[in-house]
Amino acid sequence: MARPDQVEKALKHVYHSCVNKLKGKELELLLVILPDNNGSLYGDVKRICETDLGLITQCCLTKHVFKISKQYLANVSLKINVKMGGRNTVLLDAISCRIPLVSDIPTIIFGADVTHPENGEDSSPSIAAVVASQDWPEVTKYAGLVCAQAHRQELIQDLYKTWHDPARGTVSGGMIRDLLISFRKATGQKPQRIIFYRQHFVRRDGVSEGQFYQVLLFELDAIRKACASLEPNYQPPVTFIVVQKRHHTRLFANNHKDRSSTDRSGNILPGTVVDTKICHPTEFDFYLCSHAGIQGTSRPAHYHVLWDENNFTADGIQSLTNNLCYTYARCTRSVSVVPPAYYAHLAAFRARFYMEPDMPESGAGSPHKGGSKAIRESGVRPLPALKENVKRVMFYC
Repeated sequence: MARPDQVEKALKHVYHSCVNKLKGKELELLLVILPDNNGSLYGDVKRICETDLGLITQCCLTKHVFKISKQYLANVSLKINVKMGGRNTVLLDAISCRIPLVSDIPTIIFGADVTHPENGEDSSPSIAAVVASQDWPEVTKYAGLVCAQAHRQELIQDLYKTWHDPARGTVSGGMIRDLLISFRKATGQKPQRIIFYRQHFVRRDGVSEGQFYQVLLFELDAIRKACASLEPNYQPPVTFIVVQKRHHTRLFANNHKDRSSTDRSGNILPGTVVDTKICHPTEFDFYLCSHAGIQGTSRPAHYHVLWDENNFTADGIQSLTNNLCYTYARCTRSVSVVPPAYYAHLAAFRARFYMEPDMPESGAGSPHKGGSKAIRESGVRPLPALKENVKRVMFYC
């Protein structure tokens, strides 16, 4: 195993050696076995391979490799399959084109999230990530893009952007526009409907309803502009849903002794929805417990439908959200948060590894250690660009 300071040299040596042996063909997958206490090795491997070499990797810990557990090998296989462009799960209703307001016309489903640096870091940027489905009508493959933005900025700044190019004039770009183009290349059709799941974490001091609508107005406007930049009259209807996981609401069965109303752990059954009494009196929100509890009390996800031009019924959007929770690629169970939002969170977390070499946590010579002034003067340092072949697959899984 290479020393940490030799990781980049070792990876490039392995990559070029394999390419030479393959006689010019691309190396598609690199399996990396890491020591149990690997420090920053995992992050270094991901950064170098995904932003420099354009190589998909699967990392494994030594202790798991030597156990040779069938369950572990199955889980690793699930990850490798989606990283290589495969599918692990497809809804039967999707294959049969029976999902209301998704199967009838080309529909793209977005997931978005912003992760902030931990408390005490006063200069590190926030990381935004957006994923979007790239297949229709199956809706299982999601391409992802990431970007850095100002410290603790909650609104995603790079959804749509323009800049001046001396040769081409005003140029349009941004994550929404790029993912719409990617969808059209993958399916041969442009999306006629947009469903946007926006993950939003409650901070310790809580979040006001006004902040929801601040996010809605800014990001919906970016979606509109991104669509219009592709074609002047291209404005597909949008449904914008905020997803919350960090809250204090818990749901319990009326009769704990009635085993038909609870699962084996005593939690409410997966698929349970509450959209009355404890929800907002006038707005469209609901609690959905889409997963089976394993340990402790299940925490339902709280969904706020802030904007709906597709005219979903309550049953329609609740059923769609619950069904999507069974398509999560990294396991064979339903998950607690709708997968597009989950994937966006994973992608944003992955992108933190891309920043580490440029923003060291310690060291007197670091220009960014407590360097709020340096950040203000130079702006947010952009993330290294993902390679094109990495963008197209679910590298974050």
